[in-house]
Amino acid sequence: MPFASLGLAPALVQALQACGYTEPTPIQTAAIPPALKGRDVLSRSPTGSGKTAAFALPVLQKLLRSKRPWPRRTQALVLVPTRELAQQVGEALQDLARGLPEMLEVAVVYGGVSINPQMMGLRGGADIVVATPGRLLDLVDHNALQLDQVAMLVLDEADRLLEPGFADELKAVLALLPPKRQTLMLSATFAPAVQALADSLLHRPVLADLSPLLDKPEAAPAPSSTPAPAPAPDILQRAIEVDAPQRTQLLRHLIQTEGWKQVLVFVATRHASDQVSDKLVRLGIPATALHGDMSQGTRSDRLRAFRERQVQVLLATDLAARGIDVVGLPVVVNFDLPRSADDHTHRIGRTGRAGSTGLAVSFVSADTEAHFRLIEKRQGQRVPREQVPGFEPTTVATAEQAVGGVKGKRPSKKDKLRAALARGG
Repeated sequence: MPFASLGLAPALVQALQACGYTEPTPIQTAAIPPALKGRDVLSRSPTGSGKTAAFALPVLQKLLRSKRPWPRRTQALVLVPTRELAQQVGEALQDLARGLPEMLEVAVVYGGVSINPQMMGLRGGADIVVATPGRLLDLVDHNALQLDQVAMLVLDEADRLLEPGFADELKAVLALLPPKRQTLMLSATFAPAVQALADSLLHRPVLADLSPLLDKPEAAPAPSSTPAPAPAPDILQRAIEVDAPQRTQLLRHLIQTEGWKQVLVFVATRHASDQVSDKLVRLGIPATALHGDMSQGTRSDRLRAFRERQVQVLLATDLAARGIDVVGLPVVVNFDLPRSADDHTHRIGRTGRAGSTGLAVSFVSADTEAHFRLIEKRQGQRVPREQVPGFEPTTVATAEQAVGGVKGKRPSKKDKLRAALARGG
């Protein structure tokens, strides 16, 4: 099916061809036509399935066909949870807009960098703003932009925007927007809070749910007109049993013996990302860390080095689980297991993107066996356990450990303290 059949303007079809797009993905086929008709859209599909273009094209077409005031006033707002995703979405919009006959101004704003250059960049206004919520509110407070003429709102990775730390900011942003607008909500996973937000924000939305996941909310059954689920990403999952102290040596062994040329490794903390990357470098493997304590410039430089394969291994906290798109990334490793099944989905979704194959490896110890079983249950897939010669675990999960665990998260320090007090400790 060609892009022209979706109702896109000829100028946009030409811009797509210039950017190397050949034919629409299933999520684009499902979401673009109703969005072009002005309908609200609630969309879920796997990572790497083309969600960005699914909302970018309707946004651009709406602006092409509308009268734009001068000076420019923001008419389309795209909210994202991370700096990396803001950069990725901004680049996609700018690439497509560059091929259009009418000049559209796309501003990308996020925290972690000085606000002054962003304020200077907004002096002439912007047709489209891609923003993280906190920095957007800062710019509004500085009178650098106004949101009273936003006609189209996009919430990308909507479930992440509802997490603690974002939810209050999102509420504040929504209060600044005109009530009459078109809204598109997209994500790879739907938590119950996402459905509640959709119910409050969207007016008779079209449901474009092409996810192969098995955790579809019962509160929002797909109508008979909903397209069939998209094929699951081609990702081979492996679960390797190993004692926690042996994980770094096992990682080095796998990189060398299995010939992994580029590996994204997820760890639980900023300290761990620095520590494990330093150990790998001392073991002769080019590695670097990525976490939220770094300046945006440092993060961008390290991501660029990883994408260009100047370093072989990137050790990242979950800030990298969304918004980082590395073309052809072959391997993802869960050095530490994610806190939730949704995070697991986003982590392993960094590989096997856009029709390519990928490998996702999880290190599982006796203490984390129960947690991994909960992840397996949520994703509806059992991953066979394996052991690597020379790295066999000295302890295995007890029957209680194997069936216990905490739903969706590990015990906090307060939880552990309460348990100790209950035992008389």
